[in-house]
Amino acid sequence: METGGNSLPSGADGVKRKVCYFYDPEVGNYYYGQGHPMKPHRIRMTHALLAHYGLLQHMQVHKPFPARDRDLCRFHADDYVNFLRTVTPETQQDQLRQLKRFNVGEDCPVFDGLYSFCQTYAGGSVGGAVKLNHGLCDIAINWAGGLHHAKKCEASGFCYVNDIVLAILELLKQHQRVLYVDIDIHHGDGVEEAFYTTDRVMTVSFHKFGDYFPGTGDIRDIGYSKGKYYSLNFFNVGLTLYLEIGGGGYTIRNVARCWCYETGVALGMEVNDKMPQHEYYEYFGPDYTLHVAPSNMENKNSCQLLEEIRNKLLDNLSKLQHSPSVQFQERPPDTELPEADEDQDNGDERWDSDSDMDVDEDRKLIPSRVKREVVETDMKDPEVQKGPVEQGRGSVTDETGVDVSPMPIDEPTVKVE
Repeated sequence: METGGNSLPSGADGVKRKVCYFYDPEVGNYYYGQGHPMKPHRIRMTHALLAHYGLLQHMQVHKPFPARDRDLCRFHADDYVNFLRTVTPETQQDQLRQLKRFNVGEDCPVFDGLYSFCQTYAGGSVGGAVKLNHGLCDIAINWAGGLHHAKKCEASGFCYVNDIVLAILELLKQHQRVLYVDIDIHHGDGVEEAFYTTDRVMTVSFHKFGDYFPGTGDIRDIGYSKGKYYSLNFFNVGLTLYLEIGGGGYTIRNVARCWCYETGVALGMEVNDKMPQHEYYEYFGPDYTLHVAPSNMENKNSCQLLEEIRNKLLDNLSKLQHSPSVQFQERPPDTELPEADEDQDNGDERWDSDSDMDVDEDRKLIPSRVKREVVETDMKDPEVQKGPVEQGRGSVTDETGVDVSPMPIDEPTVKVE
């Protein structure tokens, strides 16, 4: 087995990275239906590999707190969220109009526990963003997340809630800019659309382009208004590589292999190619190895085409307006992380009114030198949404009503893990 090429024994600065990993044992029980290519069971298979390779003991392992309605509505429309929360397989026939309106049906079916599934995977991604914001880890992993096709008001491509957009919005509370890189074989249209008009999020998508779902992601799609040149799309690249790991993620044995190996990379640990015995061992026959033999499918991308695409993208990047330097000033104090009051602990209220996720209680408190009052704005307040709506694609900055200008960091006063 080749080693060293993709492994990361340590960071570039020689410092070992702290990794937090989000997993809910129930996530593999959700079932889209017979014959549906999307199988949450792949997440449980990945977890089994991580356990038997001994990787879990090198990470902070967290069960995500389910995202609440108001957390999902930071991006999604409240009537859409309410629909996801209330619809069931038994009642869906009485809501045909709403099923059509919210694009819920064949590709995005109604199944038992649909809303709980959305809450779980979204909670893991937002929880990872909160950990990163508070400096409690360097890398956050949520293999249940990444549902990048979901839109503000509708489901798409097996995706109902866009956990990526929600996590990026959380990161923007602490960070001035976020770079999002999407390596799925399908274009990351939901995330690109959400941030299409802002210069605070750059979306980079590597995908197959052409007569292929979702049909977006042309190299000419570069962003709009302030977001111009902040959307980059590289199409028809690396199809062979995607096929090696199971295409769009539906060959579950290969997905589990890939995610296990990538977790090892994040931890800076080489994992043995020979797979250990575990409860899903028979899925990986006949070779029972972690790595997959390369596909012999022809790569139809010519060198000339790839070079032209590369040059065009570099030309777009060269047109980005340089961000001016900021005069040195005292750094604002970090959010204080208070100890939980066990006498007032309420197991049903694990999140406070402003913080999206809980944080570790065994961390030392970060001293705060100022007092601040955090006032949550009403997203329906016309004062929040004043100003002309940018034309073009949907945008978090405008049409969704979510402001991605510098946000205050929420003061957590919550029960901690």
